[in-house]
Amino acid sequence: MKILVTGFDPFGGELVNPALEAVKKLPDNIAGAEIIKIEIPTVRIKSLEKIEKAVEEHNPDVILSIGQAGGRFDITVERIGINIDDFRIPDNEGNQVIDEPVFSDGESAYFSNLPVKAIVENIRNHEIPASISNTAGTFVCNHVLYGVRYLIEKKYKGKKSGFIHIPFLPEQVISKPNMPSMAVDTVVEGLTAAIEAIVKNDEDIKKTGGTVC
Repeated sequence: MKILVTGFDPFGGELVNPALEAVKKLPDNIAGAEIIKIEIPTVRIKSLEKIEKAVEEHNPDVILSIGQAGGRFDITVERIGINIDDFRIPDNEGNQVIDEPVFSDGESAYFSNLPVKAIVENIRNHEIPASISNTAGTFVCNHVLYGVRYLIEKKYKGKKSGFIHIPFLPEQVISKPNMPSMAVDTVVEGLTAAIEAIVKNDEDIKKTGGTVC
């Protein structure tokens, strides 16, 4: 099995992106799967172009994208991507689109076809906090989550994809009082556990992971 793992470059005035730092530290082989690691730009359209180029080059079975979600307390496995770009801040090339579809001919939303609940459970088994998220926002992270699933549905049938958000690194919150963070080595351990679950679970487990509101 080949798994393509992507991490964004820094954005929003940050000097580092924990997603990229963690992806770079992942092992080259996890649970027998070959791990292919790439950096992608925090830029609308170009992020997907970089991923699709890597898909064409490496033909991975799974595309797993990692993104920074400052303010979140745990590793959050995204369940769904929606067909909207509504950028609160500009991306790294100044694009700040409002209420535009990711793909005009796409469905309103696509669910991740990874075993999201099994991923959360395996991360927690490593004593690392994790949960399912039902919103990936409306910035480039959601653009990638939705967009990769769209590409799979339209061009790359049989492949799987999904998205995981991670908190800030400790060094990013020194001047951000009361903001949660997670050490990069803990994130790497959590992502490794996530990938182990992807390799070992063709189908997701039946276990509650929802929220009341």
